[in-house]
Amino acid sequence: MDIRLAGIVPESIVDGPGYRLAVFVQGCPHGCAGCHNPETHDFAGGYASTTEAIIAKLGANPLVRGVTLTGGEPMMQAQALCEVAQAARDRGLNVWCYTGFTLEALMAENRPDRMRLLGLVDVLVDGPYIAHERSLDLLYCGSRNQRLIDMNRTREAGEIRLFEPDVW
Repeated sequence: MDIRLAGIVPESIVDGPGYRLAVFVQGCPHGCAGCHNPETHDFAGGYASTTEAIIAKLGANPLVRGVTLTGGEPMMQAQALCEVAQAARDRGLNVWCYTGFTLEALMAENRPDRMRLLGLVDVLVDGPYIAHERSLDLLYCGSRNQRLIDMNRTREAGEIRLFEPDVW
């Protein structure tokens, strides 16, 4: 399936725990002031690729323990990213996803492609970047309003459960 990318980092250590394959999608509607990836906002930018090309990179490094979907805005290409997330899970990798949407907004919208992607995500980092809430002390996110949601525990509990690094 076709997908528009800003880039791929094969061994990221900042986009979740451990070594991760970080997939930066192209295109973002949020336009957060102070975003550290403004080059990913233009939907016509980046380059064309395929989910097959991304999936081929899974397993290239046996030390990689997860995939991070980021951007740009992953929810704008949810259908394609479902293929990547499913392939990662099939290989025993965990899946993290960064989104400028809140989980509540995504659930209320109830779009099938985005709901399917949420069902494949282990940890969702949600909420827009807000520059005046920036903190360098936060784990895996940039502003205090953003949450690291443990989606597996959230699904089990039926209410939001935050990621606990010591539990993971």
